[in-house]
Amino acid sequence: MPAILQYAYMQRALLVGLLLSVIVACLGTVMVHKRLSLIGDALSHSSLAGVAIGLLGGFNPILGAMGVCIVAAFSIEAIRKKLGNHSELAVAIVMSTGIGLAGVLSGFVRSSADFNSFLFGSIVAISGFEARLVLILAVIVLVAFVILYKELFYISFDEQAASISGVPVGVVNAIFTILTAVTVSIAARTVGALIISSLLVVPVAAAMSIARSYKTTVLWAIFVSAVSTIGGLVLSFYLGLKPGGTIVLISVVFFLLFRFLGFLRGRSMSSKGV
Repeated sequence: MPAILQYAYMQRALLVGLLLSVIVACLGTVMVHKRLSLIGDALSHSSLAGVAIGLLGGFNPILGAMGVCIVAAFSIEAIRKKLGNHSELAVAIVMSTGIGLAGVLSGFVRSSADFNSFLFGSIVAISGFEARLVLILAVIVLVAFVILYKELFYISFDEQAASISGVPVGVVNAIFTILTAVTVSIAARTVGALIISSLLVVPVAAAMSIARSYKTTVLWAIFVSAVSTIGGLVLSFYLGLKPGGTIVLISVVFFLLFRFLGFLRGRSMSSKGV
């Protein structure tokens, strides 16, 4: 048995990392196609305010992060509808509010180490409760993604046309918003609040460089996310690196590689007169 699998905490880390990589890629694909790539930043920074509330209130910080993330996510949706042509400002407003609250509340937290652990995550130190939480979340997200696949596909490109076609846009958006908020809040504990936003976007960006359809984009994004996560954990174990940062850097390497492959494919098709 490889040395990395001889430790229970690494077994949990690999399982949790793999589950999160799959659901983050699914949610990230919808998010990127809806042109809301920065929503991950807003929610991840807002989750830190929830972490501080949990630490100050004496309850699990993840629960605090969940509550604040859900409020932040629905706030973004509400503000987007009010701002019209300037809807992208909603993300900046909520992110600024989250950063401000986190900055103020963190000053009252007694143990800065507990709060700082959520900045870059601690996937190798997750508890059994947190691992079960991720497992339950993964099942819920995957089931919802499969059931609502067509609806999410429609609203990703044109919400107005989807609504005219009979898609319950409001309900689907609400479900997607809650799932994204909960995923970000839990992932903030495992891979870090400053890392999760990158995992929502970079694997999808890499997949879009070579994929030719929405479905293949989802599959390639899952592949990049999963390989980056497992590879990052393995390298961090043997080389003593930070897991969260290593995972993101590997996904960036995939993005550069896929962009290069896409460039070569484009040149090949041009030379053939396609």
